[in-house]
Order: sequence, then structure tokens, then C-alpha cells
Amino acid sequence: MNSIYEKIITERDESCFKNDIDVHFNDLRAAVKGSRIAVVGAAGSIGSSVVKTLLRFSPASLVVIDISENNLVELVRDLRSSQDVVMPREFATLPIAMGSLEFARYFAENKQFDYLFNLAAIKHVRSEKDVYCLIRMLNTNVMYMHNFLINNPYKFKKVFAVSSDKAANPANLMGATKMAMEQALMYRADEQEFSTARFANVAFSDGSLPYGFLRRIEKRQPLAAPNDIRRYFISHQEAGELCVMSAFAGENRDVFFPKFAAEKDEKTFSAIAEELLHSLGYEPYICDSEEEARKRTEELITQKKWPCYFFKTDTTGEKDFEEFYVSDELVDFDRFESIGVIKRKSDEDRNAIEKFLEFANSAADNTKLQKIDYVQALEGVVPTLKHIETGKNLDSKM
Repeated sequence: MNSIYEKIITERDESCFKNDIDVHFNDLRAAVKGSRIAVVGAAGSIGSSVVKTLLRFSPASLVVIDISENNLVELVRDLRSSQDVVMPREFATLPIAMGSLEFARYFAENKQFDYLFNLAAIKHVRSEKDVYCLIRMLNTNVMYMHNFLINNPYKFKKVFAVSSDKAANPANLMGATKMAMEQALMYRADEQEFSTARFANVAFSDGSLPYGFLRRIEKRQPLAAPNDIRRYFISHQEAGELCVMSAFAGENRDVFFPKFAAEKDEKTFSAIAEELLHSLGYEPYICDSEEEARKRTEELITQKKWPCYFFKTDTTGEKDFEEFYVSDELVDFDRFESIGVIKRKSDEDRNAIEKFLEFANSAADNTKLQKIDYVQALEGVVPTLKHIETGKNLDSKM
């Protein structure tokens, strides 16, 4: 985590959810204390923040699961080295993935969990560029969890799965898979209670563009960013708190989101790059091309200037702004000070999600299907999807 830089983006000294956490602290502690909790995707930026937030409320047992063995090791080292973290009496780590045989076996043989948090996700728009990556995204974001919950031999008190702000009126397939995930959870909400959260961007989270700024600076490389894309941002701590609030203060089918205001709480990536450089004592130097930025790197850095290339976005799946809910969703703005709650209705149409789930399960054995087939299937379950192929992908940019 890069918490020392988070204020550059959020401009907050403390969590925006502090008052809501304080008001509900005793209820959260009563729900978490003594509970047995499994966190999937626990070693990622959001997952590790969820783990730290849960530990504030004294769970009896915590199992952290992540396919990244290295990140899982670092999470444990971080927890064991933190002065303000109290570890539960039962704690275990598993470097396995949801959707695997060993994952299913573990939960079949360990039937004692009260709560399941699923933070595992394919979250990058660049990961929908071809049919192979799209299949992986669909499985990770939707099908692995859906099929696990069907086959798991017992119910949890609650399942939490992270969604995305990109799920509302999605412009990309990643956002559409997150909306499909919500629909799949809705489909079984009478049998298994769930809640979720549509996120803002987590400041300097692993793999994000601001995280990339730090890596470029470490390597004395130029910064590149779009100057026409606006995003909401929350800190790592806020990310963990939003998930835990949704899981334990949310009702069945609830979707939580941070109450931010358009323009006032949004930032462009180019502005973040400039503010970060200023904080490090450098003056951004705007170049006219990627080539110029690369060629002039050493010359400019020795003058305490940093080469930057800012551009108008033209890649597939990018939306110039984000939104947390769509016009026909029922939203409760009054229950919490800093959190809005989308009240998903129990009588939502089931035919579309049934058809999509049938397609997705049968698609596993059909190697003739192409990307367009998956796009059409997603459009059937997410009619607000506005996917336009520009022929350009983020992998072609600096």
C-alpha cells in the first residue's frame, strides 16, 4: 500500500466513513467478534484492507486465500509486524484460487465458516482485449463464485462480493461482468444472503495507473496518462471499511457505494501525476509524444523536471466519467452519512440471468465461441452495456 501518497488524491486526513463506522462500531463488533470468516483475494489491495478492517473487530477465526503466493506472504508479514493488529486465535493462509478443485475440497471439508468475502477479480479494462482474457474475466468475476455457492454444502450467514462503479451503465466488458455478478447473486438471494459494494478507484492500488506512476518514478521513466478521464478515489482504509460495512450493516441484496459528488470529488489522472511530481520536488514537463518523453528523460530529470505525456483517450472500454447507480435503481441516501445504498429488488427479471448462466456454463466446452458471442451474451443480461470496439487497447500505450 502507498498510504503516504493517498492524501495527494483523496485530500482527506481521515476516512470519509469515520462517522458511519463510529455510529455502527458496537454493532459491527457484535457481528464480527467470535465469527469465522474466509476472505478470498485477501492479498490484493482491497482484500488486504478488508482483512485489516475485520481484525479491528476481533473475529474468532480468519482464513485468507489468494492465488498470489508472494502477496499472501507479504500480507502475513505486514500483519505480524503491525503494532495495532491483534491476530485471532485461529489464522490460516491458502495460496489457492476459487474455481479450483482444492478450493472446493477445502470448503467441503471445513464447514464452519459464518461469512465469506470474495475480493478476487479481474479488474482491468485491458484484460478484455481478446476471447481468452475475456473467458478468464467472466469466470473469475462471475462463474467461479456462482458455481461454488451452488455446490457448497452449507450456507453462510452472509456473502460479500466486491462490485465496481463500472457496473453502472458499463462502457466496458469488465464493468458488465461485475453487473452480471450482481445479477447472479440476486438470482440466488433467497437461498444465500449477500451484499456488495460498487467501488471508486482505490488510490495507488496495485496495478492502477497512479501505482504505475510510482513504479515509473522509481525507474526514472516518463509518466503517461489520459487528461480527459475523471474518476472517484478512496483510500485503502476506506476500501476495507466500505466492504465491512456492506457485509455487516447491509441487508440482503444491498449494494453500497460512497456518496461522492460529480466534479467536486473527481480527479483526472493527468492532474494526479502533476500533483505527485510536485510533492516529490519535480516540475512536470509536458511532452508532445511518447517518443519525446522517452528520449528526454535523463536530460529533464537532471533539471528537476519530469517528462509527462498526456493525451485524449481513444482505447476500447474507457468512459470519461463514472457513476454508481442507474436511473431506475432505488437508492437510499438517508441511512448513512457517507454511504449510499442501492436497494436491489427481489422481483427483478430472472429470465435474462438464467439464460446468461446457461450460456456461460455451456461455453466452457465450446472452443468455437468468439469474443462477439460473449459480448452478445453480456448484452442480454446487462442491457445498459455500451461496448464499442475502437481497435485500440491500453497495451499499445506507454
